[in-house]
Amino acid sequence: MSASAALLAAAEGGIIGDGRTGANLALGVGALGLVLGWSALTRAGGRIGVGNARIGGMAAVAVGTVGTILAVLHVATADGGPGTGNGLVGALVAVPLGCGAVLLGRRALARCRRAGRPADRMPV
Repeated sequence: MSASAALLAAAEGGIIGDGRTGANLALGVGALGLVLGWSALTRAGGRIGVGNARIGGMAAVAVGTVGTILAVLHVATADGGPGTGNGLVGALVAVPLGCGAVLLGRRALARCRRAGRPADRMPV
């Protein structure tokens, strides 16, 4: 099974359950991306010193992109409208979550570049 076929099947919910499963998966991935992006942004700002802000920012961008793709695929393949139990509303909510994760990750990466130093370097 190719990666695009796996994403399409996951978005439809065909592998794991009913139609809402794909939307719930996209919501979970988008929320995880937001948490990663917020964490990376606070690391890049110097508020917490645990971990690497650059890796966190890249992870937030990647996870947010996957969440957005899953949500858009679910919206494109959903049968019926809102309120029919197919998860269309959940997928529509997941799109801005994934986009927000991408934006937070990009902002953390820009903050790391602007500082001109790795965010995980400790002063000696």
